[in-house]
Amino acid sequence: MNKKAIWAIIGLMSAAVLGVVILQMDLIRTAVAVNEERFEKNIYAALNAVTRRLETEESQEVLQYSLNGFQNAYYQEMNGAKLDLPDNLPPNFNWSPSDMANGGNQVSRGAWLNWLTAELLNDCSSPECIKRKDTYRKLMVIFEQSARGIPLEERIKLKQLDKFLKQELSNRGIDTEYSYGIFSREKNSFIIADGHYVVEDDQPKEILPGFRTIFNSRYKVDLFPEDATAPGMLMIHFPQRTSFVWRSLWLNFLGSIVFTTIILFCFAYTINVIFRQKKLSSMKTDFINNMTHEFKTPIATISLAADSIISPMIAGKADKVGRFANIIKQENKRMNSQVEKVLQMALIDKKDFSLKVSDVNLHDIIHNAVENISLQVEKKGGKAWAELEASNPMIEGDNIHISNIINNLLDNANKYSPDEPEISVHTRNVPNGVEVTISDKGIGMNKEQRKHIFDKFYRVHTGDVHDVKGFGLGLSYVKAMMTAHQGQIDVKSELGKGSSFTLFFPCKQ
Repeated sequence: MNKKAIWAIIGLMSAAVLGVVILQMDLIRTAVAVNEERFEKNIYAALNAVTRRLETEESQEVLQYSLNGFQNAYYQEMNGAKLDLPDNLPPNFNWSPSDMANGGNQVSRGAWLNWLTAELLNDCSSPECIKRKDTYRKLMVIFEQSARGIPLEERIKLKQLDKFLKQELSNRGIDTEYSYGIFSREKNSFIIADGHYVVEDDQPKEILPGFRTIFNSRYKVDLFPEDATAPGMLMIHFPQRTSFVWRSLWLNFLGSIVFTTIILFCFAYTINVIFRQKKLSSMKTDFINNMTHEFKTPIATISLAADSIISPMIAGKADKVGRFANIIKQENKRMNSQVEKVLQMALIDKKDFSLKVSDVNLHDIIHNAVENISLQVEKKGGKAWAELEASNPMIEGDNIHISNIINNLLDNANKYSPDEPEISVHTRNVPNGVEVTISDKGIGMNKEQRKHIFDKFYRVHTGDVHDVKGFGLGLSYVKAMMTAHQGQIDVKSELGKGSSFTLFFPCKQ
C-alpha cells in the first residue's frame, strides 16, 4: 500500500470519527435543551398549582362556615339593606369591609371564623335567634370579601404552603434541593422563606443578601392573582438545577465519551499498526536485498572455485585443487554464519533459548575481540585499543553470547568508520557490576536513527551504494542478549562525530 492510499484512508477515517463526535455532541446538547425546557415547564406548572390550591383552600375555609343563601343576603346588604348587628359580637369587632381592610379588626381571622361558626351552629328556633343567624351569614360573606384586605402573611399557612410545594414538585418528578420565599409587594420584602416567617425591622426595605438568590430566580408566580392587584409572589430557587438537568444524561454522556475514546484509541492503534507494518515491510525488503548481496558474493566465489577444480588444467594439480577447496570451505563457513544469525534471531523472538551461565572474565573476551578486529582496522590505516581499568572483571553470563555482543559492536564500529577507524574499549567497575564502553569516531547517528537502531532489520543508511554489509540484526541481537543477561545498553552519538555504546553487566545473574 502506497503512502497516498494510507493518507487517504487516514483522512476518511478522521472525517468519519470527527463527524460521529460532532453528531454525538449535538445530540447531547439537544437533549440538555429538552431537559431544561421540560424542567422549566414542570416548575411553573407546580408553582401555578400551588397558587391555585392556596386560593382554593382560602375559599373553602370560608365556605365551610357559611350556609345556603348567604350570598343573596350579602348582595341585598350591599344594595342598601340594613344589617342589624346583634349585641353579643366579640370585642374589638369592626364589621365593615373598609374597616377590616384597613386593619380595624383586632381579632385574628381564624378566631373570627370559629366564633361565627359556633354562633351559626347554635340550635335555636326563636325569631331573634333566626334573625341573628341570618346576620352572621351576612357577616361571613363580608368577611370573605374582606379577606383581600388581610395581610398576606395571615392568608398563607406555613405548613400548608410547604406541603403543597413538596407535593406538586414531587408529582412532577422534581426531587432536587430548593429554596423558596413569599415576596410581599406592599412591604417590598420577603415575609416567608423556607417555611419560616421573616422577622421585620424598621430599616428601609431592601433585599437581604440571603434572599437575593431567591429574588433573582427566574421561577416566580403571582399569589392570589384574582385580587385586583396580586399582593405578592411565590419564588423558588434550585441551587442544583444544572446537576438535576444533567442527571438523566450523565450515563449517556459518559457512555459517549467512553465509546468515542475507544473508537479514537482503535483508530490511532490501527494507524500505528499500518505505519509499523509498512515500515516492517520496507525493512524486510531491505533485509532480503541485503541477504541477496551477502549471499551473492560467496555463491559466485564457490561457483568459480568449483569450475576451476573440475577444469582439466587444474584437476591434476593437487596444490591448486586444495587452494580452491579451501576457498569453497571458507565461503561456505561464511554463508553458514549468516544463516546462523538469522536462525538465532528467530529463536530470540520466540524466546526459545537459554543461557549457559558460567563465570566470565570480560577482559579476556575484550582482549580477544580487539585483537581480531585490529587486523581489519589496520588494513584501513586505523587502530583499535582497549583500556581495561576494571579491578574485578568477573561476571556471570553466557560466554558465547557475551563474546558475540562485543564482536558485533566492534564490527559495527569498524564498518561505520570509513576512514582510518579509531576504536576504543574501556572498562570500569560500577556498583553491582562492570561497565564496558565501546567508542568510535565514525559517521555517527542523528536522533531519529538512534531511536531505531535496536529494531530488527533496521540499518543506518550510508547512501545508495551498498558498501556496508549486514542484515540489520546485529544490534537487535545485542539488545536482546543484554536484556537476557539483566544488563543495560545505552548509546550516545552525534552525526559526523562518532558513537559510543555503554554496556552494563551485573556481577550476579
